[in-house]
Amino acid sequence: MSALSIRLPESLHKYAKEYALNEGISVNQLISTALAEKLSALATEDYLEQRAKRGSRKKFETALAQVPDVTPDPLDHK
Repeated sequence: MSALSIRLPESLHKYAKEYALNEGISVNQLISTALAEKLSALATEDYLEQRAKRGSRKKFETALAQVPDVTPDPLDHK
């Protein structure tokens, strides 16, 4: 595990301490979790962007053409 020293505005630090206390976790755990969530969101965005670049209208239409043309189940209308 690594140690990292960061500078936070006093208001943000105060809010982080209050939130961590309410959640029953340490400020370190709160920041680690928040960073992990943010990095996960960024990685997901990158992944979807890369996948979108590989797509094409032609491939989409080819896949869509394989879907049977049937009347939807009545429960699908809700």
